[in-house]
Amino acid sequence: MSDLGFTHIALAVTNIDASISFYAKYAQMKVVHRRTDQTTHVDVAWISDLTRPFVIVLIKAAKVEGSLSPQSHLGVAYQNCEAIDCLCNEARAEEILLDGPNDWGFPVGYWAYIRDPDGHTLEISYGQEISFTVEQARDAINRVS
Repeated sequence: MSDLGFTHIALAVTNIDASISFYAKYAQMKVVHRRTDQTTHVDVAWISDLTRPFVIVLIKAAKVEGSLSPQSHLGVAYQNCEAIDCLCNEARAEEILLDGPNDWGFPVGYWAYIRDPDGHTLEISYGQEISFTVEQARDAINRVS
């Protein structure tokens, strides 16, 4: 069976190992595939949180031409506010905490922005209820169809 739907996002990174370490720590992601592309000789790693068929593709680049700024960011949900606070404390100590933690209530929840090694922004959050919102929308669409 072929994959369907949204499967990945690709990010240019200057140091794949540093990015793998960052996303393992702050997004609970693991390497599920790693290779050096035979055509371009570029290092590539696929990382996933193993909760759905979706990966971030890290592609080694000499220079990152554009990074995900705070408005354009990757988002990861956590199990509680305490996990966000703990990670914010670690990010603050590493001087990579960009904003937060903030509590904006439903539907935004409790969130913070952290800068990855190449300047891409990761949002960590609790309480955004994305799955509930998508389920409600799917049910409403199915009722109309």
